[in-house]
Amino acid sequence: MADSNFIDYVKVLCRSGKGGAGSRHFYRAKYVPKGGPDGGDGGRGGHIILRGNKNMWTLLPLKYRRHIFAGNGQSGSGGRSFGKDGDDVIVDVPCGTVVFDADTGEYLTEVRDDGEEVKLLRGGRGGLGNWHFATSTNRTPRYAQPGEPAVEKSVILELKLLADVGLVGFPNAGKSTLLSAISAARPKIADYPFTTMEPQLGIVSYRDNRSFVMADIPGIIEGASEGKGLGLRFLRHIERNAVLLFMVPADADDIVKQYEILLEELRRFNPQLMDKHRILAISKSDMLDDELMEEIAATLPGDVPHVFISAVTGYGLTELKDVLWRAITDDTNRLATPDIVHRPLDGHHRVREEDEFIFQYEPVPGEEEAEDEDLRQINPDNWGEDEFWDEDIIEEEPEK
Repeated sequence: MADSNFIDYVKVLCRSGKGGAGSRHFYRAKYVPKGGPDGGDGGRGGHIILRGNKNMWTLLPLKYRRHIFAGNGQSGSGGRSFGKDGDDVIVDVPCGTVVFDADTGEYLTEVRDDGEEVKLLRGGRGGLGNWHFATSTNRTPRYAQPGEPAVEKSVILELKLLADVGLVGFPNAGKSTLLSAISAARPKIADYPFTTMEPQLGIVSYRDNRSFVMADIPGIIEGASEGKGLGLRFLRHIERNAVLLFMVPADADDIVKQYEILLEELRRFNPQLMDKHRILAISKSDMLDDELMEEIAATLPGDVPHVFISAVTGYGLTELKDVLWRAITDDTNRLATPDIVHRPLDGHHRVREEDEFIFQYEPVPGEEEAEDEDLRQINPDNWGEDEFWDEDIIEEEPEK
């Protein structure tokens, strides 16, 4: 996976911009003895914004952009001159990207649609200048507000592919062969397990110029929900699928048992997957005759539609498309799919090399100078770590 361009899990350090300090300036003019306060407000800090982009299919750009810092707001100045707002940072991500807190594993937000913008971290508000505090009894306020501090957070971005049908099966069940037979996708096909090393998407053509998207993930083995094999890492990609197509080869020792093992692994990964529409496809059926098909069909679960198919000969593929299309267009599936409940990240769902990534960065050029400028606007003796926005009013010693 290190040499693959498909990246679906990345850890990034984000920091919004801090707000600029308000000014404590007083108007000075030759023939205006008491000009009054005219200190401007500080500018707000920049936001960190995620934007969905339908032309992106991987998180690869973020793998080489581990630090996302927004601009700081500038301090206010005299003449009620407001400080400049910090520059926002807009990060393009593929549609279907989910954001988790890297420290706690808590679900934060997600980006579903193209062009959708989600404010991940809000920039600090700028401090108010001293002209806001002028009253009839206090005409020369010698204090102003500092800006709100920046917000820094390590987040994990997890991509969950958007597809209508998700293929689920053991290695060498014929998933990649089926995808190549009914779509233009060309996944790797070989006679050894785990030929599929990353998810594959294919657009399946249907009647009357209609189509749907099918996703193939690496094969699942027993114990995948506990971290065995490759299927666990990519099970997230079928969480958004409207229909789950289980594939069991006809030469399996016990077709029903393999189906139940796959179903149990999905339940352990995310119990909500049990609510999705399921279809069972018996692949490699070109090895069976009509009598064997009837015997196998009698042993299959009655609550799951089943289809006998052969991707090599094309047997049953038209019937499979009809069954999939009816399931996809079912109103219950279309309404339930967007409301997925994302399970929090735990030890089984994390990628170790990303979770152990250590951030090392140098201060942004000019950041220290800007901080010194903000400190000159306030009294450092009155600036405490436990003070909040509504109480951060910094006073100036009166002139003697």
